[in-house]
Amino acid sequence: MDKKADIIDSIIKSSKPEIVSWSDTYATGIELIDNQHMELVKLTNELYMGCMSGKETANAAFKATMSRMVEYVSFHFTTEQKLLELVKYPKYREHKKLHDTLVVNILEAVKEYEKGTKFVPNQFVRTLKDWIFGHIAVFDKGYSLFIREQKKKGLITDGQLSKEQISNIK
Repeated sequence: MDKKADIIDSIIKSSKPEIVSWSDTYATGIELIDNQHMELVKLTNELYMGCMSGKETANAAFKATMSRMVEYVSFHFTTEQKLLELVKYPKYREHKKLHDTLVVNILEAVKEYEKGTKFVPNQFVRTLKDWIFGHIAVFDKGYSLFIREQKKKGLITDGQLSKEQISNIK
């Protein structure tokens, strides 16, 4: 049997089905960003649970959660990009391009769903899961390491990384 199918079956049979589970291994060490990442995980799991609830429920859940996901992803990416500008992250453009690509993928999924394409919710949830695990674990850890190094050198302070400081960046 296919390993992916086994994993998905075990998730479905578990008492609290999740397709993505938050772990401290994904933590950036920046409370604001980690809290937002946890919210993305929560929304992804809501989409997943909706997809597992039967066709009509899945469609309603996908529509409602996708709307929230679009808003939240935009909000999170804006916050994260402000942070990266603030700390003068040298790979800012590459990181922003990754964000832009996910936004395009989200908008394409919404269009496909609105056109009536079958299986969009299920495929999209898996795309989000892969993105969350991959992007946060690899790319966000990259800027997290950069920030830690800058803090050790005294070039960045915890005060600069506060919600208020990041929110004030235009």
